[in-house]
This record gives sequence, structure tokens and C-alpha cells, in this order.
Amino acid sequence: MAHKLTFGFIYDFRNPSDWPRPLPQLYSETLDVMVETERLGFGAAWLPEHHLAADDYVPSPMMVLSALAARTSTITIGSAIVLAPLYDPVRFAEDCAVLDILANGRVEMGLAIGYRRREYDAFGLDFTKRGARFDEFLQIVHALWAGETVNFEGKHYTVKDARITPLSPRGQIPLNIGGFVEKAIDRVANFGAGYFGNPEFAEIYASKWQEYGRDPADAGMLVPGLFTAVARDPEAAMEELAPHFHYMNEAYAVFMREDEAIGIDDAAIGTVMDLDAFKASGIFQVWTPEEAVENFRAMQAKMPLKHYAMSMPPGLSPDRFLHYAEQFAADVIPAFR
Repeated sequence: MAHKLTFGFIYDFRNPSDWPRPLPQLYSETLDVMVETERLGFGAAWLPEHHLAADDYVPSPMMVLSALAARTSTITIGSAIVLAPLYDPVRFAEDCAVLDILANGRVEMGLAIGYRRREYDAFGLDFTKRGARFDEFLQIVHALWAGETVNFEGKHYTVKDARITPLSPRGQIPLNIGGFVEKAIDRVANFGAGYFGNPEFAEIYASKWQEYGRDPADAGMLVPGLFTAVARDPEAAMEELAPHFHYMNEAYAVFMREDEAIGIDDAAIGTVMDLDAFKASGIFQVWTPEEAVENFRAMQAKMPLKHYAMSMPPGLSPDRFLHYAEQFAADVIPAFR
């Protein structure tokens, strides 16, 4: 049986110099937007994480999620994604438990290892060991949320007589694990509630899920559509939105090329190009509502899709973002209720 498909947005709180806002205003207005998307019928609001960003990309998603928990009541809230190996696993498990209590059981956390060497340097950690740290992190967090008293001595973490009080009433908080190599998919199948990743990995995800003895009916994918928008007038939307999505593409290009450490051969995303080339490239897609419904149904037929996460592009004003969100809510969401 197909999952009920829900939709949401990723909010990175970038503050580009081309469209600057005072940071308190940016944070306040973006939280207001998240609350409004809940009213419109969207299913989730997601926070990512990066450090050392010139445009103030949000470095502390847990703080924002706590504020969001207090202002919403039905929408799923969580990370997409946080850089798990940068965290102490006991503190992370505690913070998530309290966040889930505040949100009354609405938290899902997306986790991955990241691709920017300088972020690990800033935290005094070995970039090359981030996968091994993540494996230990997942073991510890999973045991803590199971209510165990944890004693663990690994190569990267040592924990003595640790336990979580209070626990979330749910115990285990869903973890959606991301990544683009086979080892990452192994982590999803072993510890994850779902896979946060691209459609081309759906087949290996399904295979690994079954290899680990997981029920295929429980498999679920959360697909990021960072460069997707829906509009009744796609040409007008392309002209208005492309500069903002172009900025986002260029900013990720800087991230991905700065240390040449992403780990994907010939990575297509993040290619530097001018605005006209970007609009012609096909990276940014503006679908009509009818095209969106057709494309989402096609995705459902190919994979266990449960959520599609778009983005609020940097610098776009709240009122113009909500203009498009309202069209999506009116014309697309009802087809999947």
C-alpha cells in the first residue's frame, strides 16, 4: 500500500547580501511562514544545518525547532538534515526527547554526515572518520531512546551509565537518514525510519531494507525537491523565482567545491553558471499544478514516497513565497488527501 503523500519545505535562513534583512526580522518572518504553511495544510517544516556560511545559513536547527514546536500543533517538525557526527549523542538524545515532548510527538530528525571538511575542522574533528563516528552515534542514541542505561566504549565516543530522563512518550524518535553511497543506505536500513534522499537510490534502498529483515510496508522515502516550484503561470514564476534559486545553486556550488571532499564523482549539482544558463539548464523546475500531480503520482508508483520537501529560496519575501505555497495547497495537496 502506498504511503499518504505529504509535502513541506526546508528553511535554511540564508540572508543573501542581494536581499538583506535584519536577522531578528528574518527569523521572525520565517517562523510566521512556517505557521502559515501548517494552516494551509502542508505536512512538515524542516531545518537544515551548516556552519561557517557567509550568508548566515542556520547553524543551530534545534533552537529554531524548539520555537517552532511552541507555535504549531499538527505539522511534523524536524531536521533535514543535521550533521550527526558533530553532536554528542547523549546531549542529542536528550534534546530530541525534550523537543518531542514540546511538540507532542511531532518530531522527525534527518541525519547525515555532511561533505564539508572545514566544518569538521572547526569542531576539532577528523573529517575522514565521520562515517565511523556516525555509526557509533546511532548505536548510542538508539539504545538511549529504548530506555536503556548505556555503557559504550568506542573509538570515537565513550559513555558511562547514561540514560535519558525524561524520555519522549514515543521512546524512539523517527530518524530519516540521508546519504548517497551504499554504506549510508545500510545505516538507513539498520537504524532509520526512512531514507532522506534522491529517487535514483530508491531501488538500492528497497533492497537494503529487505536485506536487514525490515517489513517492506514500513519503508518510506523523503525526497528533497530543493529546486522545484509549482505555479499556475510557470513562465512568470520562472522570471520571479529563478534569481533566488540561482543564488541557492551558486551557494551550494561553493560548499561542494571548496574542499573537493563531497565524495560523489562528477557531482552535477552545484555547477557554477550565470542566471540565463541556470534558467536554461533544467536544474530549476517550475511545474503547473497538473504536472505536479502527475509527477508525484509517477514517483509514488516507483518508490515508497511518503514526503516531498521543497525549499523556501533565499531572499524571497514571505508574501511572495506564500503566494506560491497557497497555489500548491489549493491545487496539488487535495489530490493526495
